[in-house]
Parts: sequence; C-alpha cells; structure tokens
Amino acid sequence: MERSSQLRKLTTMGMMAAVSIILVYLIHFPIFPAASFLEYDPADIPIFICTFLYGPLSGFVLTVIVAFIQGFTVSSQSGIIGVMMHIFATGFFTIVAGNIYKRNRSKKTAVLSLVIGSIVMVIMMCIWIIVFTPLFMGTPREAVLKMIVPIIIPFNVIKAGVNSFVTFLIYKKIANHIPHGEEVYATIKKEKESKNDEIKESKNDEIKESKNDEVKEASAENAE
Repeated sequence: MERSSQLRKLTTMGMMAAVSIILVYLIHFPIFPAASFLEYDPADIPIFICTFLYGPLSGFVLTVIVAFIQGFTVSSQSGIIGVMMHIFATGFFTIVAGNIYKRNRSKKTAVLSLVIGSIVMVIMMCIWIIVFTPLFMGTPREAVLKMIVPIIIPFNVIKAGVNSFVTFLIYKKIANHIPHGEEVYATIKKEKESKNDEIKESKNDEIKESKNDEVKEASAENAE
C-alpha cells in the first residue's frame, strides 16, 4: 500500500511537470515593453499546487526538474542562468509557502502562505538580478539598480501574485480528484501503526507465556 501511494505521488508529480512545460510553451509574454526579456508565464502554478499537495520538499524537487527541462527546451535562450534563477526564486517559494501551509491546511493559511511565499520570491529575484546579472550578462550594476523599483519588483509582484491567485482558486478542486499528501501520509501512518500494534501484541503474548511458564514451574515446585 505504501509503495502504491508513493507511485501515485510520483505519477502526479510527473503530470504536474508536463503541465508546467506545456503552459510555458503556450503562454508567455512580456509585461513591460521596456524589459521585454522579462516574460510572464504560468509555469509555476502546477509547482505551487504540488507544494500544497505533497509539501515543500516535493515542491522544491519539482521546481528543479521543471527548471532544467524548461531551460533546455522551451526556454533554451535563457540558458543555465535562467535555470538557476528559476530554482532560486521558485525554490524559496516552495520551501516557505509549503512549510507554512502544511502546519494548518486551511484557506486562511493557504492565503497567508501564498502571500508570504510571493514576497520571499520577489525578494529572491531582486537579489539574484542585482548580484548575478552584472556578472553573467555584462549589464552594469547601476543600470540594473535603476530597473529594480520601476520594472523588476512590479513584474515579479504581478507574476507571483497572478500565479498564487490562480493556485488558490483551483487547488482544492484539483486536490479532490487526485491522491494528495494528507491521504498518502495518513495511509503510511496507519500501516506503521498497524505494524507497531502487531509487534506490541506479539511481545505481550510472549510476556504472558513467559509468566504462565513461571507460574507452572512455581506450582510444580510447591507440589513437590
């Protein structure tokens, strides 16, 4: 049963990865004409959903897988820098939002985790762009800093906000149709508890038999 649950989880994650790649292939467009290299795409939505379904670690693993596939196929022009940027920003989102949501799976916590995760994502993107863009793309840091407030921050707020909003709208509908974290881990927990109960019963039986043997021996000695 545990193996079956894990297999369903891996299958679902594979489907989410495929959907993510298809989404970025079909939907991608610049938001600010002055920075046409910054394109919105909904590829993070399946990753956010997976994070809510299975937790932060699964969300991060899916981020890495999607980032590499996307970076060498539909977004190959971004190269390894785009891959690492995706892992860095979305990865932090999955860790932060996933850990918040798994503590209390409610709508209120979902909103809180998405908001805080989006804020962290925006901050991480700004740090990455300020530090690494001058190093790898040759853009003067002064020019990058001038873009932070009017372009970089608004772009990432819009992207993270839209993807988070869509995730909030559709997550529960999707979760109702596929096995998710709570079901998988509940099944595993029940199996472990069942095994532990069997071990305890076996030990109790051994103790009872041992005591019965001692009583019999004592009775035999008294009879003699």
